[in-house]
Amino acid sequence: MDTLPEATRIFEAQRPRLLRLAYRMLSSVSEAQDVVQDAWLRWRRVDLSDVQNAPSFLSRIVTRLCLDAMKSARVRRETYIGSWLPDPLPEPDDDLRADNLTLTLMLALERLSPLERAAFLLHDVFDTPMDEIASILERDVAAVRQLASRARRNVQADTPRYPVARDEGERIATAFLDATRTGNIGGLQTLLAEGVRIVSDGGGKVLAFPNAIAGIDKALRLYRGLFRKYGDAEILVRTVWIDGLPGYISLYNGTLQTTSFEIEDGRILAIYKTRNPDKLAHISLSSRLGH
Repeated sequence: MDTLPEATRIFEAQRPRLLRLAYRMLSSVSEAQDVVQDAWLRWRRVDLSDVQNAPSFLSRIVTRLCLDAMKSARVRRETYIGSWLPDPLPEPDDDLRADNLTLTLMLALERLSPLERAAFLLHDVFDTPMDEIASILERDVAAVRQLASRARRNVQADTPRYPVARDEGERIATAFLDATRTGNIGGLQTLLAEGVRIVSDGGGKVLAFPNAIAGIDKALRLYRGLFRKYGDAEILVRTVWIDGLPGYISLYNGTLQTTSFEIEDGRILAIYKTRNPDKLAHISLSSRLGH
């Protein structure tokens, strides 16, 4: 027999959606969890008889908390050491991965103002009616439409024209790992696009490339040098899709990292490596051990 209080039942039913919303707003798993916990504490004090639409009410709480959190997050980004990437989200994560946003689009969202980001996510990703978004953001409907429209135009260029097929993505990710582990620079060259970019996020906590590396020539020189210095230093934990992109979790010289690939026309356009241990704390022990 279900003995949970009504408020708890309602909140737990909404928790996965609220976590997704907070994560997409903040690009941080730990901050999203903190926001949802704060929302729960506020929800506990609410008189349910005053709530006509619980999902909308809870979306309002979480969105407003996220908008507040984004102010301090942007200040922290200004002093962040090296390149910054959103927290990687490997599959499966039933709570957080239930939309089609890729890591590439997550990066594009960073260009938006907080209100534009909220309007875009609520409308285009979470299918929230415009009048509800207007209430959540405390703006009129016309203003919300403009916010969502500006956001959509801003991220449109980063929407994949032809999403990579799952088998092709996994094949390319595996081929990349094999080439870099064996020093096969010729094989690596066949995988990379001319304008490939490599972004490595260490957050000043572990060794990482401080700036993005652009162009196939620089990329090949980098991996040639890494192989000469470290040899086969990378141990595969498991292949996995990360924020909608093919990739894998590995240990490089004992440091946990995730690697994901943006692929177009069979070539790698971008390589995203997250090494900052603060951004990998949510990856489960079973993931680390490859179970």
